[in-house]
Amino acid sequence: MSAMNAETPRPPWPYHMALRISLFTLAALPMGAHFFRAGSLAPAVLCLAVPLLFLHKRRGSLIALQVVAYCGCGIWLVTAFRLFQARDLAGRPWALAVAILAAVALVTLCAGLLLNSGSMKERYPR
Repeated sequence: MSAMNAETPRPPWPYHMALRISLFTLAALPMGAHFFRAGSLAPAVLCLAVPLLFLHKRRGSLIALQVVAYCGCGIWLVTAFRLFQARDLAGRPWALAVAILAAVALVTLCAGLLLNSGSMKERYPR
C-alpha cells in the first residue's frame, strides 16, 4: 500500500533548465544590441541566432554556447574599460556606466558557467 502512495523523485527545482536557457538568451540579447549599435550587423545577427544552438542536442553545441558566453563576458569587460578611459579623459562621470557593464559581464559569465552543470551535460550527450 505504501508503494502506491510513494511519489517518483523529482528534481529539487523543475525549472532549472528553463532558467539556464533563459539566462543565456537574455545575456545574448544585449550583446546583439551592442554589436548592432556599433554597426556590426553580422555579429549582431549571430548573437541573436546563437541561442538556437540549444535545439541541437550535442555536446559540441553546448561547448559553443559556453565559448560565446565567456567571449561575451570578455567583450563587456573590454567595453567597460574603454568607456572608463574615454569618460575619464573627458572628465565625465564613469562609475555608474562601468558598474552597469560589469554587472552585465557578470550575468553573461554566470550564463556560461550554468551551462557547465551535470544536468546540462546529461541533456547534451557527446
